[in-house]
Amino acid sequence: MKPTCDFFDEHGVAETVKTFEVNSRVKERAKTSGEGRVIVVDGSGSLRRALCGDIIAAEAMANGWAGLVIWGAVRDVEQLGATNIGTMALGQTPARCVRKGEDEVEADLRLDGVAVSYGDYFVSDAERALVFPQNGPHLDAKTTPPHA
Repeated sequence: MKPTCDFFDEHGVAETVKTFEVNSRVKERAKTSGEGRVIVVDGSGSLRRALCGDIIAAEAMANGWAGLVIWGAVRDVEQLGATNIGTMALGQTPARCVRKGEDEVEADLRLDGVAVSYGDYFVSDAERALVFPQNGPHLDAKTTPPHA
C-alpha cells in the first residue's frame, strides 16, 4: 500500500473500522479526539467508492489523529496532500461513498493477510507499514522456537 500524498511518516495506536463503501464510522472517528492514534479502515479493498476525502482528513488532523490508513479508495488526493496528515490508501476514485449501511468500529481486521486489531501499534513511512500487536507477538506451536 502506497501513500496517496507526499507526507506520510506516522505512528500511533490503531483505531479500527471495518466497512464496505460506507464511511459513517470513519467520519465519526475523525470528529473525535485522536490523541495521536491512527484510523485504520478495512474497506474490503474496494476502489469503487472513496472512504475518505479532504474534509474528513482535515477534521482528523484538527482533532489530533496521527494518520489515516484506508484499505480501499480515497478522493480529493491533491487536497489530502495539503492537509498535513499522513494518508495511505490502495487507490483513489472521485466517487463518493454510500451514506448508509453497516460498518463496525474496534473490529479485528485482515488487510492483505496482515492482522490489525484495535489497540495494536501502527508504524509507517513512505514505503511500508508495520503493525505490532498490543500484547506482543503471538506464536503457535509451529512457529515457537524450541528451547535450548
